[in-house]
Amino acid sequence: MPSESQQNHLLIIEDDKGRREFLLDAPLYSIGRDPKCDIRLISQFVSRRHATIVQLNNDSGGFYYRIVDGNAKGRLSANGLLINGRKLQAHDLRNEDEIVFGPGVRAIYYMLRRDAVVTVPPDEFDITLISPNMIGEPEDSVKEPEDSSEEPKDN
Repeated sequence: MPSESQQNHLLIIEDDKGRREFLLDAPLYSIGRDPKCDIRLISQFVSRRHATIVQLNNDSGGFYYRIVDGNAKGRLSANGLLINGRKLQAHDLRNEDEIVFGPGVRAIYYMLRRDAVVTVPPDEFDITLISPNMIGEPEDSVKEPEDSSEEPKDN
Protein backbone atom coordinates (compact mmCIF):
# COMPACT_ATOMS: atom_id res chain seq x y z
CA MET A 1 0.00 0.00 0.00
CA PRO A 2 1.39 3.43 -0.82
CA SER A 3 2.01 5.78 2.06
CA GLU A 4 3.30 9.33 2.24
CA SER A 5 5.17 11.15 4.96
CA GLN A 6 3.31 13.87 6.84
CA GLN A 7 4.91 16.60 8.91
CA ASN A 8 3.54 18.40 11.92
CA HIS A 9 5.33 21.54 13.06
CA LEU A 10 4.99 22.23 16.78
CA LEU A 11 6.20 25.20 18.83
CA ILE A 12 6.15 24.86 22.61
CA ILE A 13 6.32 28.21 24.41
CA GLU A 14 7.37 28.60 28.04
CA ASP A 15 6.83 32.06 29.55
CA ASP A 16 5.27 33.76 32.59
CA LYS A 17 1.93 32.12 31.75
CA GLY A 18 3.39 28.60 31.74
CA ARG A 19 3.73 26.08 28.94
CA ARG A 20 1.63 26.26 25.77
CA GLU A 21 1.72 24.37 22.48
CA PHE A 22 1.11 25.80 19.02
CA LEU A 23 0.66 23.64 15.94
CA LEU A 24 2.16 25.57 13.03
CA ASP A 25 0.37 25.32 9.69
CA ALA A 26 -0.09 28.93 8.51
CA PRO A 27 2.31 30.75 6.15
CA LEU A 28 3.16 33.53 8.66
CA TYR A 29 3.17 34.02 12.45
CA SER A 30 3.95 37.08 14.51
CA ILE A 31 5.41 36.41 17.96
CA GLY A 32 5.58 38.92 20.79
CA ARG A 33 4.04 40.67 23.76
CA ASP A 34 1.40 42.51 21.69
CA PRO A 35 -2.09 40.98 22.15
CA LYS A 36 -2.52 41.14 18.34
CA CYS A 37 0.38 38.71 17.79
CA ASP A 38 -0.47 35.25 16.49
CA ILE A 39 1.66 33.71 19.25
CA ARG A 40 1.60 35.92 22.32
CA LEU A 41 4.48 35.88 24.77
CA ILE A 42 3.59 36.79 28.34
CA SER A 43 6.62 38.62 29.75
CA GLN A 44 7.79 42.17 30.26
CA PHE A 45 11.21 41.16 28.91
CA VAL A 46 10.17 40.61 25.27
CA SER A 47 9.34 43.08 22.51
CA ARG A 48 5.80 43.75 21.36
CA ARG A 49 6.68 42.29 17.95
CA HIS A 50 9.65 40.13 18.87
CA ALA A 51 9.92 37.68 15.97
CA THR A 52 8.27 36.40 12.82
CA ILE A 53 7.96 32.81 11.65
CA VAL A 54 7.70 32.37 7.88
CA GLN A 55 6.74 29.21 5.98
CA LEU A 56 9.03 28.53 3.00
CA ASN A 57 8.88 25.84 0.30
CA ASN A 58 11.63 23.25 0.10
CA ASP A 59 12.96 21.32 -2.92
CA SER A 60 10.95 18.17 -2.18
CA GLY A 61 7.56 19.86 -2.52
CA GLY A 62 7.06 20.31 1.23
CA PHE A 63 7.78 23.28 3.43
CA TYR A 64 9.78 24.38 6.43
CA TYR A 65 9.74 27.34 8.81
CA ARG A 66 12.24 30.15 9.29
CA ILE A 67 12.27 32.37 12.36
CA VAL A 68 13.37 35.99 11.87
CA ASP A 69 14.14 38.56 14.54
CA GLY A 70 11.66 41.44 14.66
CA ASN A 71 8.45 42.15 12.82
CA ALA A 72 7.51 41.48 9.20
CA LYS A 73 8.60 45.03 8.24
CA GLY A 74 12.18 44.40 9.38
CA ARG A 75 12.19 46.24 12.72
CA LEU A 76 14.41 44.22 15.09
CA SER A 77 13.49 43.28 18.66
CA ALA A 78 15.28 44.77 21.68
CA ASN A 79 16.73 41.43 22.92
CA GLY A 80 17.19 39.63 19.63
CA LEU A 81 16.97 35.85 19.36
CA LEU A 82 19.22 33.30 21.00
CA ILE A 83 18.86 30.09 18.99
CA ASN A 84 20.62 27.00 20.31
CA GLY A 85 22.92 29.28 22.30
CA ARG A 86 23.84 31.55 19.35
CA LYS A 87 22.55 35.07 18.74
CA LEU A 88 21.03 35.03 15.24
CA GLN A 89 18.80 37.33 13.19
CA ALA A 90 17.32 34.48 11.13
CA HIS A 91 17.36 30.70 11.32
CA ASP A 92 15.76 27.82 9.41
CA LEU A 93 14.08 25.82 12.15
CA ARG A 94 15.14 22.22 12.72
CA ASN A 95 13.79 19.63 15.10
CA GLU A 96 14.44 20.43 18.79
CA ASP A 97 15.77 23.95 18.17
CA GLU A 98 15.61 26.11 21.30
CA ILE A 99 14.74 29.79 20.86
CA VAL A 100 15.27 32.18 23.79
CA PHE A 101 13.37 35.47 23.52
CA GLY A 102 14.37 36.86 26.91
CA PRO A 103 14.82 35.88 30.57
CA GLY A 104 12.37 33.07 31.38
CA VAL A 105 10.86 33.08 27.87
CA ARG A 106 11.80 30.35 25.46
CA ALA A 107 10.39 28.04 22.81
CA ILE A 108 11.26 24.57 21.54
CA TYR A 109 10.46 23.72 17.92
CA TYR A 110 9.58 20.17 16.91
CA MET A 111 9.11 18.79 13.42
CA LEU A 112 7.21 15.55 13.84
CA ARG A 113 7.19 13.15 10.90
CA ARG A 114 4.89 10.22 10.54
CA ASP A 115 3.88 7.98 7.70
CA ALA A 116 0.30 8.29 6.60
CA VAL A 117 -1.09 4.81 6.09
CA VAL A 118 -3.76 4.43 3.48
CA THR A 119 -6.49 2.19 4.83
CA VAL A 120 -9.07 0.33 2.80
CA PRO A 121 -12.40 -1.03 3.94
CA PRO A 122 -12.35 -4.71 4.91
CA ASP A 123 -12.98 -7.22 2.17
CA GLU A 124 -16.60 -8.38 2.43
CA PHE A 125 -15.46 -11.94 1.74
CA ASP A 126 -12.74 -11.93 4.41
CA ILE A 127 -13.45 -14.73 6.85
CA THR A 128 -11.52 -16.14 9.74
CA LEU A 129 -11.29 -19.90 10.01
CA ILE A 130 -11.30 -21.35 13.52
CA SER A 131 -9.85 -24.73 14.23
CA PRO A 132 -12.14 -26.91 16.40
CA ASN A 133 -9.13 -27.58 18.64
CA MET A 134 -8.98 -23.88 19.53
CA ILE A 135 -12.44 -23.74 21.09
CA GLY A 136 -12.79 -24.25 24.84
CA GLU A 137 -10.51 -23.67 27.83
CA PRO A 138 -6.78 -24.17 27.40
CA GLU A 139 -5.57 -27.42 28.94
CA ASP A 140 -2.85 -25.71 30.92
CA SER A 141 -5.08 -23.01 32.38
CA VAL A 142 -4.71 -22.62 36.12
CA LYS A 143 -7.90 -22.57 38.13
CA GLU A 144 -8.00 -20.34 41.18
CA PRO A 145 -8.05 -22.28 44.46
CA GLU A 146 -11.28 -22.13 46.34
CA ASP A 147 -11.27 -20.08 49.51
CA SER A 148 -11.02 -22.67 52.31
CA SER A 149 -11.20 -20.12 55.10
CA GLU A 150 -14.98 -20.00 54.96
CA GLU A 151 -16.77 -22.28 57.35
CA PRO A 152 -19.61 -24.39 56.03
CA LYS A 153 -22.95 -22.76 56.58
CA ASP A 154 -25.67 -24.53 58.51
CA ASN A 155 -29.23 -24.42 57.32
